[in-house]
Amino acid sequence: MSWPDFVEGNQITLLHSGTEYFPALESAIDSARQEIHLETYIFQYDATGARIAAALKRAAQRGVAVHLLIDGFGSHGLSRIVIQEMLAAGVQVLIYRQEFFSFRFKRYRLRRMHRKLAVMDASVAFVGGINIIDDCSEPDASFPRFDYAVQVAGPLLAEIHAAARHLWMLAAWVYFKKRWTNCSPVMASRLPAGHQRASLVIRDNLRNRHSIERCYLRSIAAARREIILANAYFLPGKHFRQALARAAQRGVSVILLLQGKSEYRLQHYAMHALYGHLLDAGISIYEYRHGYLHAKVAVIDSAWSTVGSSNIDPFSLLLAREANVVISDQVFAVELRSSLQQALEESYPVSLHSWKSRSRIKRSLNWMCYYFVRILQGLLGYRRE
Repeated sequence: MSWPDFVEGNQITLLHSGTEYFPALESAIDSARQEIHLETYIFQYDATGARIAAALKRAAQRGVAVHLLIDGFGSHGLSRIVIQEMLAAGVQVLIYRQEFFSFRFKRYRLRRMHRKLAVMDASVAFVGGINIIDDCSEPDASFPRFDYAVQVAGPLLAEIHAAARHLWMLAAWVYFKKRWTNCSPVMASRLPAGHQRASLVIRDNLRNRHSIERCYLRSIAAARREIILANAYFLPGKHFRQALARAAQRGVSVILLLQGKSEYRLQHYAMHALYGHLLDAGISIYEYRHGYLHAKVAVIDSAWSTVGSSNIDPFSLLLAREANVVISDQVFAVELRSSLQQALEESYPVSLHSWKSRSRIKRSLNWMCYYFVRILQGLLGYRRE
C-alpha cells in the first residue's frame, strides 16, 4: 500500500488506554527542556487533569515554553480558575473557538478541534484518541475506556511538530497573542530512531478536508485478506459503506468493533440503523460492552494500521480538525491486531437473524435518529456522502 506518503526510520509505540498513555505523557512533560505543545478536545480537571496540569505548570516554572490548546466546546467545563492558575504559572493556554452558549445554531460552531496531540522538544510526540480525562469518569464505568494512542520518535516528528506549531500560531493570532508566537522554534531531528514507516494524516477545512477519509477508502480498496476497524462513532457515508461491502464481496474478512454501551444516544441509535445493510453485505459486527469504547483505529492485512482521533462519522470526516498516524509496519500491525482480537473475544457478536428479529418500534427509532442526523448534516451544508 503506497498511501499516504510515508516517512522512514521511526519508532512507534502503541499505548493502551490511559493506563499506559498518561504516565508516558507525564514523564515526557517532566523531561521537556525547551518546548511543549499539547492539544486536546477535552481537558477535564479531575484527578488525571490535575496531574497533567501540575506537570505543565512544573515545566513552565523551569523555563519551558508550554503551549496548551483546548477546544472551546469539549473543554467548556474547565473552570476559569484552573485556567488562570495555569496562566499564572507560565503555561500559555488558548481556547479553540471558545463557546459562549449562544442559542444561535450555526455551522461554524461544529468545526471543533478534536485532535489529541502532544509534542515535547520536537523529540517525542503522542497522537491518538485519548483526552485528558479519567479513564473511568462515568458513574457506571466499571472498566476503563477502551482507547489507544501512539508514542512517536524519529523523522515523523518534524511533521507532527510543524502541525502543532501551525495550529498554535493560528489560534494565537486569533486571540491577538503575538508575543506567544515569538519563541525560538525548536528544530526536530530527522535522524532515524527505528525502522517503521509512518505518516501523519490531518483533517482540516482547507487543503486536507477529505484526507483521512480518502486514506481509509484507498486502503480498504487495496485490502486482500482482512479489515478490522474499531470506532467509537461509526456513521459512514455511502462511499465508505460501499467500500466495505465491496471488500467483503471479494472475500475480505471485514470486522467492525463498535460501541455496545451508549454514551450519546442519538449517534448510538443512528448507528444501529446501518447494521442490517452491513450484515447483509457479509460484514461482521461486534459490540464492546465492558466499558465505553472510544478507540479510532484500524488494521488491514496485518500490515497497514492507523491510530488517531478521527471517528467514521460526519463530525470527524467533514467538520472537525483531526489527526491520525498511519503505520506501514507488520510488527506494529500485528500488535494492534492482537489487542483488537482480545477485545473481540470479550465482545458481543451481532447476528443478522437476531438483528432483523427486533421489534418494529426499535427499528423505526433507529431510522428516525439516522435521518435526523443526515438531515441536520444537509441543513448545515454538508451533503457529500
